[in-house]
Amino acid sequence: MRLGSPGLLLLLFSSLRADTQEKEVRAMVGSDVELSCACPEGSRFDLNDVYVYWQTSESKTVVTYHIPQNSSLDNVDSHYRNRALMSPAGMQRGDFSLRLFNVTPQDEQKFHCLVLSQSLGFQEVLSVVVTLHVAANFSVPVVSAPHSPSQDELTFTCTSINGYPRPNVYWINKTDNSLLDQALQNDTVFLNTRGLYDVVSVLRIAWTPSLNIGCCIENVLLRQNLTVGSQTGNNIGERDKITENPVSTREKTEVTWSVLAVLCLLVAVAVATGWVCRDRWLRRSYAGVWAVRPEPELAGHV
Repeated sequence: MRLGSPGLLLLLFSSLRADTQEKEVRAMVGSDVELSCACPEGSRFDLNDVYVYWQTSESKTVVTYHIPQNSSLDNVDSHYRNRALMSPAGMQRGDFSLRLFNVTPQDEQKFHCLVLSQSLGFQEVLSVVVTLHVAANFSVPVVSAPHSPSQDELTFTCTSINGYPRPNVYWINKTDNSLLDQALQNDTVFLNTRGLYDVVSVLRIAWTPSLNIGCCIENVLLRQNLTVGSQTGNNIGERDKITENPVSTREKTEVTWSVLAVLCLLVAVAVATGWVCRDRWLRRSYAGVWAVRPEPELAGHV
């Protein structure tokens, strides 16, 4: 019996079963990842004998495959075409791992690797399910300056974009690092055109003098917490900011002009000194017409 198409392989997969190994791997969006599917070291396979098939477990989408004496990959799904490859040299050594390039959020699913041997009556010699977890770093949260829609309430807005998977959002009282009641916040999380998550969280809280609030975006898969604060002072709208030196703008301007004045003075002194030295040197070195005029003979000299 010979198999000429992936469709016939699917019929066999439903009847020939072997113990399935399960693995998990993580990858960042845009990176390349290897999904491992390999026999014990030292194994050898004839590429004219083995049938290898990679598909997604749930949708049964064709990712890639190897069929003896058939180099066509027309049945590969367009999402994986030119992105999913196996190594012929590796397959001969029993390594049927899949190399997936330019990982996207849509790649987060289970991938099933199946290897059958024709010489063994199309017995399944290897079955591996690899769960691919996809992640992307969220941007550093941006917390808007608090504003007061009423005299008794403050509103904060926190925004972060281009992350994966779906984030958790927390508001923190940074004075004692306690979590604020999530009933006080309204989160909007949605997928953007890249398939990544954007999040906007609005916090409404009773007005309190010198309130120090932080917004935390948690990426559970990456075990990552990004926290940015916003602080209210006597004037509503004062934000935390990174400061270098407590020097006012006016003081900086005065210092700048002072430095420029000193530099100009030094340049003037240097120019004046140069002219004086030049004048003295010219008077010493210039002999005028005497430099070429012959000295007169002495009277009475023979």
